[in-house]
Formats: sequence, structure tokens, C-alpha cells
Amino acid sequence: MIDKQTRIKIAVQKSGRLTEHTLELLERCGLKYTRAPDQLIAYGENMPVDLLFVRDDDIPALVRDDICDLGFAGRNVIEEKRLEFSANGISNPYQQVCSLDYGHCRLCFGYPEDGTLQTVGALQGKRVATSYPWIVRDYLKQQDVDAEIVEFSGAVEIAPSLGRADVICDLVSTGTTMTANKLREGETILDSECMLIKTPIDIPDEKVAWVNRLLQRIEGVMQVRESKYIMMHAPKAALPQIKQLLPGAESPTVLPLDGTDELVAIHVVCRETVFWETLESLKEVGASSVLVVPVEKMLA
Repeated sequence: MIDKQTRIKIAVQKSGRLTEHTLELLERCGLKYTRAPDQLIAYGENMPVDLLFVRDDDIPALVRDDICDLGFAGRNVIEEKRLEFSANGISNPYQQVCSLDYGHCRLCFGYPEDGTLQTVGALQGKRVATSYPWIVRDYLKQQDVDAEIVEFSGAVEIAPSLGRADVICDLVSTGTTMTANKLREGETILDSECMLIKTPIDIPDEKVAWVNRLLQRIEGVMQVRESKYIMMHAPKAALPQIKQLLPGAESPTVLPLDGTDELVAIHVVCRETVFWETLESLKEVGASSVLVVPVEKMLA
């Protein structure tokens, strides 16, 4: 029985664009958990891990205050809270462990299509509506632009039509919402994706091994996201050409084939997407029986 104090607490967005991907990542790391439909805490069955389902903008503070050991949140939220903490005299509120290559979006300006404002340089004395006042204020300061920040907690796109602001700065994924509200996408001030953050406070020794194990598994899952394991037969003389054709490949394993000195079996892990054109090029240099399979897990 593992003591409650030794269980690792991880903050996860309770609903939104990151939730499904984050839970899928943790499941691929081997975590099995129990959670009732409306329950805000899920309990790990095979690891001393508890998942806390919270609002995304609460995650940085929960990690900073060491209420949670780890947290999954968008770079937009992490940077917004970091600047807010810094303004209040709190430096290094959390450790940014790694980027996770999902939840991609961008924080950018939106200008009314029929307006005269089209660049950041023209925003002097104007009003900018945003849900990210600290990031936008910091960016405008760097551009030497003095504009009024109008905070909006949601539906930022309608601020200009309501007369509350001249332009907006908001998260964009596809751009369809801006277009629907007759806004033109402008300068991007932050590219965002999901990130993993860690408490800055030293955790107890009994937790360290499990945290490190989990981080290692996350790294292993991320490494093989696009990786493929390729097996083939090929002429030994074609090995240099085959190495050049395989994208992001490690040194291949070359095995002798029974009954021939000219052909070998080649096994290799490719860390990049393998296209049909790649397979066709392999065949042209003499490869045969080419088999491509996905890689589910890998530890370096």
C-alpha cells in the first residue's frame, strides 16, 4: 500500500482541446486509472499517480504551489501566468520540462477587415481586446507601442463589433472563427502547444524515481510518434544507398540470410514519416519483402 503523501499528483485540463491527447499520452505511458464520469480526481491503479482535472489557467499555480508535482498546459497559459507571477516578484514559478507536439495554436492579432488598422505599429493609443493581457502587454512594450488592454474572458472576436476594442489578440487554430467575425489575421506573437511543467520545489525522495520513470516513458512515446520499424531483404552492395533513402534512420541492423552471401536482412528504426515514394525508391535499388510497422514504445 502506497502512502498518500508519496503519490504523484498531476494537473490535467478537465475539458478542452488538450484533455483527450493528454490522457491518451498517459495511457500510452502505461497508466491505468479509475475515474467516475463526474469525478475531478482519477486514481492510478498501477502507478502511484493521481490526476486532478482542473481549469487550464489554474494549472500553473497548482504546480507553483507544489499542490501538484506535474502539470499539462498550453504554452499560452504557462507564459501568461509566468509573466503575471514575475510582475508580482515571483521568479521561476515552475520548471518547463518539455514540449509535447499537440494542441498547436497561435496567439495573434485580428484586425477588422474593413478597418484602417492593419499592423501592430498602428496601435498606438488604440484598444486591444484579449484574454492574455500579460503576454500582449509585454509584446507591445517590446514593440514600443502604448495601447490600452481590454480584458475579455471569452468571445474575444466580437469585441470590435461591440465597440469595446479596435482590434483583438486571441488564440487561433484554423482561423475560421476570425474569418466568420470579419477579422483579418495579423502578427503572431506566440506559437503554442501543450507543455509539461514541474514544481520548482524539491519533491520527496520516494517520489523521484516514479517521476523520472514517467518522464522517461513520456520521452519514449514522443520519440516514436512518427517512427516506423522497417524490415527488408536487400543486396549487401546496396546498403549505402538504402541508408541514404531512409529518413531519420539510426544505424541499421544487418543480418545474414541463409543460403546466400549477396542478400542480407536489414532492420532499422526511422524517426520520420515513411512515404510510399521511399518504399518505391528502396525497391529500385534492389530491396524486397519490405515491411513497415508502427513503433509503439521505445526506450533509448
